[in-house]
Amino acid sequence: MKKKKKMMITGDVLGILFACIIFIIPFLFMIVNSLKERREANLLSLSLPEIFRWENYQEVLTASNGIVLTAFKNSLIITLGSVIILIITGAMSGYVLQRRNDRPMRMINAVILAGLMVPPAILPTISIMQTLHVYKTLPGMILVEAALQTPFTIMLYRGFMSSIPIELEEAGYIDGCNRLSLFTSVVFPLLKPVTATVIILNAVTIFNDFTNPLYFLPGSQNATVQLTLYTFMGQFSSSYNLLFANVVVITIPMLILFIFFNKRIVDGMVAGAVKG
Repeated sequence: MKKKKKMMITGDVLGILFACIIFIIPFLFMIVNSLKERREANLLSLSLPEIFRWENYQEVLTASNGIVLTAFKNSLIITLGSVIILIITGAMSGYVLQRRNDRPMRMINAVILAGLMVPPAILPTISIMQTLHVYKTLPGMILVEAALQTPFTIMLYRGFMSSIPIELEEAGYIDGCNRLSLFTSVVFPLLKPVTATVIILNAVTIFNDFTNPLYFLPGSQNATVQLTLYTFMGQFSSSYNLLFANVVVITIPMLILFIFFNKRIVDGMVAGAVKG
């Protein structure tokens, strides 16, 4: 018994050390180099700076006429708009797919599952956005992000929906609720755990998205936080101190969100399986 307990403790210690190597050390590397002057930071070492240059962060926020602040605004608008669409459409779709088991619903479910596996096509998507006159616009980017995260969101809601007793809906019908009021007044309030999971996971994914804004939202006035990394990198020279400061600035908001709501993410993803 003691040997087994000692092995478990050893495994926990090794796991913590491995997590420190994978996650904490790279983050410390970014912070340390973000506080150095340019020539010292370009050496890319983990040594402490000779002088802590906190003004690097101020320079990042004011560089290129405040492009980082503009990017934060754009990213927040895209994230908020996409998450609202995903909550509304995902909850309704998951409800219908869970409660109906006929052939059309099975076909729709297969299409949604395919959406989890098939990568987005860049050129056809751009062509459709140009036809709809939403290319290079924030509303267009919101629709793209919402479309890409819809299959995963629907699967989360559908899985959690199985834990809600159908007797509650029958009681609502007896009390005179129609289908819409039944969903908004009875079903949706019970989806708070999975809705919290949907908000956090999708917010982190969309806020940190680099590839899709690069393709579908070009232009300096449309910059998102991840695209501001190009501001401090050039063909012949790079300011690694400002680059790392920029990375720290755009990482901290989502990192704080993830740390504080990590338990809600786990609860929302496993609640349906546990209750079901």
